[in-house]
Amino acid sequence: MCSLNCCSLRALFLLLLCRAMQIPEAEGKSEILPPTIQKIIKGYNKYLRPFFDNGPVSVGMSMDIASIDTISEINMDYTATIFLRQRWTDERLCFDGNKSLSLDGRLVEMLWVPDTFIVDSKKSFLHDVTVENRLIRIYPNGTVLYAIRITTTVSCSMDLTKYPMDKQTCTLQLESWGYNINDVMFYWTRGNDSVRGLDTLQLAQYTVEDHFTSVSEAVYETGRYPKLVFHFELKRNILYFILETYVPSILLVVLSWVSFWISQSSVPARICIGVTTVLTMTTLMMGARTSLPNANCFIKAIDVYLGICFSFIFGALLEYAVTHFCTLHQLSSKELPKIIDDDDDEEEKNAVLAAVTNSCSAPDNTNKTDSKESKQSSSDRKRERNQHRVCSSAMSVMKRLFCIFDCFHVKNPYHIDNYARFSFPLSFIIINVLYWVYYLYF
Repeated sequence: MCSLNCCSLRALFLLLLCRAMQIPEAEGKSEILPPTIQKIIKGYNKYLRPFFDNGPVSVGMSMDIASIDTISEINMDYTATIFLRQRWTDERLCFDGNKSLSLDGRLVEMLWVPDTFIVDSKKSFLHDVTVENRLIRIYPNGTVLYAIRITTTVSCSMDLTKYPMDKQTCTLQLESWGYNINDVMFYWTRGNDSVRGLDTLQLAQYTVEDHFTSVSEAVYETGRYPKLVFHFELKRNILYFILETYVPSILLVVLSWVSFWISQSSVPARICIGVTTVLTMTTLMMGARTSLPNANCFIKAIDVYLGICFSFIFGALLEYAVTHFCTLHQLSSKELPKIIDDDDDEEEKNAVLAAVTNSCSAPDNTNKTDSKESKQSSSDRKRERNQHRVCSSAMSVMKRLFCIFDCFHVKNPYHIDNYARFSFPLSFIIINVLYWVYYLYF
C-alpha cells in the first residue's frame, strides 16, 4: 500500500513538472514573436537582400565617436570606440501602424543586414556587457535601423619628419565585403555632419583640427565595392615636448657655456662640466626616441634639434681642449723673445714673396736681353703677357693666404674664451630662430 502511494505521488510530480515546463515555453514564444513580428517574419528569407531583382539597396551610415583611447606612433595606429548606425529599407518588413518596433538585438540574426567591415582594422570587437550592444528598430514603411558599439584598432600612416610639430591625417574606411556596387550603395546620412563626437573629444597629445567625409569606390579583382571614408586631422600639442625635451636641452647647452668663465688653469672643473653635459645630453637623446619607431628612416625635427644641442655642447668641450693646447704651446715658446719671433715671421714672408717675384721677373729679364739681339715674334709677346698675369695672380693669392694665417694665429690663448662667450650664444640663437621658423611655418 505504501509503495502504491509513493508511485502515485511520483507520477503526479512528473505531470506537474511537465506542465510547468510547457507553459513558460509557450509564453516565451509569444513574447519573442508577437503577432505583428510573426506576420513580418513569415516567409522572410534573410539570405536574400532587399530589392533583390530591382536594383541595389541604399544603406545610410552615421557614427558617433565615443572615444579615441590611444594613438601609437610606434605601431602607427589608433584605437577608437564608435557607435555605428546603418539604415536601409526592406520592403518585406512593412507593417500597418504608426509606431516603430524596437526589437531585442538578438533578433538581428533573423534579418538581412549589410556585410559592412572596417578596411584598415587590425583588431575589433563588439561590446557584450551586459548583453551584446546592438539595436534593431523597424519602421512601418520597412526602414530598418541597426546600431552597434564596437572598439577597433585602425592603422594610420604617419609622416613624422616634423615630429613633434607634426599634423597627422587618419581615416576610417567602411566597405561592403561581398556586395558590389550593383547590389549595395553606401552614403552618409547627413554629409559631413554624419560623424559626431569629435568636437567634445579630449585627447592627451592631440587636438582634432578638422574632419570631413567622402564617398568613393574600392576597386579589386573581384569587382567594384561601395566605400565610405571618414577623414580627421590631428595636431600634436607641443607644450609637453617643450617642457620635457626642448627646455632641458637648452639648459644643458647654457650649462656647457659656464666653462668659458672658469679659469683655464682649473682643468678638472672645466673637464667635469664638459663631460657631464655630453653624457647627460646623450641620455636625453636616447630617452626622446623611446616613443618613436626605430625602423623609421626619416630624420625628425626633434632629432635635428637634439643634434644641434649636442654639437654645441661637444664644441664647448673641444674649445677648452684647443685653448689648453694653445696655452701650453705659448708657455713652451716663451724662451725666445717675442720680437725675434715677429722678425722671423716677417723675414719668412718676405722671402716667400721675393722668391715668387724673382720667378716672375727672371723670364722678363731674359726676354729683355733677347730683344736687344733679335726681334720677338708676336707669339712670344703673348706668352710673356700670360706669364705676367699668372705671376701677379700668384702674388695676390700668397698675400691673401698670409692674411688668413695671421687671423688664425693665436697671440693670446686667453682671448679664445672671450671670443667663445660671444660667438657660442649668438650662433645658438640664430640657429634656433631658423629652426623654429622652418618647422613651424614651412
